[in-house]
Amino acid sequence: MSDRDYQEQEEIFSKVVRAGRRTYFFDVRATKADDYYLTITESKKFTNDDGSFHFKKHKIYLYKEDFQEFGDTLKEITDFIIDKKGGEVISDRHQSDYKREEPAPIATETAATNPTESFTDISFDDI
Repeated sequence: MSDRDYQEQEEIFSKVVRAGRRTYFFDVRATKADDYYLTITESKKFTNDDGSFHFKKHKIYLYKEDFQEFGDTLKEITDFIIDKKGGEVISDRHQSDYKREEPAPIATETAATNPTESFTDISFDDI
């Protein structure tokens, strides 16, 4: 069997998740005994000062006997994070192109009863 035949036999099913500079690869592979296991690969793109780039990859091998506990624990941990911190991705605020959505001004009782009265909008970031 050639290396190409072995590689095609080894990769059974794949899915890709793109997430900004990261890409996650979920690959079902076959062992020499023709059993299946999962590899999860994180690939992150890094740009050098000269404009060239390279990727760093990290890989996890997950075998069938660990699927149930791994899946249960992953769900428990992700539920905990969402419950405690919500779904907002706070690290997005640190991106150079981040634009904060400004909330609509809150109408005060005075403004509602006397719309000609002006007010000053103060941001604590300006102080």
